[in-house]
Amino acid sequence: MSRVAKAPIAVPSGVEVALDGQHIKVKGPKGQLEWNVHEWVQVGREGDELQVSTREEKQAAVALAGTTRALVANMVAGVSSGFERKLELRGVGYRAQAQGNTLNLTLGFSHPVNYAVPEGITVETPSQTEVVVKGIDKQQVGEVAAQIRAYRPPEPYKGKGVRYAGERVVMKEAKKK
Repeated sequence: MSRVAKAPIAVPSGVEVALDGQHIKVKGPKGQLEWNVHEWVQVGREGDELQVSTREEKQAAVALAGTTRALVANMVAGVSSGFERKLELRGVGYRAQAQGNTLNLTLGFSHPVNYAVPEGITVETPSQTEVVVKGIDKQQVGEVAAQIRAYRPPEPYKGKGVRYAGERVVMKEAKKK
């Protein structure tokens, strides 16, 4: 079996896990997430831990068991503490402003960019050049951050654009005569 799948998932206090056949429901202080587990994989509960195992002896089932364990662990972590992704805006005049369910971005285009924030995600702007994306679903938080970054990815000559916090952009040297 997968090394990842062998590790048990600790369920913290305040988090409820309901197993109904192949359907798993995780409820915590931050919200609730549901997911249907693949038929080759089973999730069992032992006290305050979850165990993931395979039902089939196939290589694909072993891979799915590791993936399932990671996804269920992310669900448990999301409903208990949540996930966040920070973005930085670099460039003259590049600004961000959160207004309700919309993120207004000024990224050097001839028009402002208005990004409609999906349900279940909150976007904060602690300063004009910082954007913090928060939510309980790790995949959705990453997807929203990637969509915001895609409006103006960092360019390699001056480094202008939207980048993840701590992202290192390899700078190129300008042409020489």
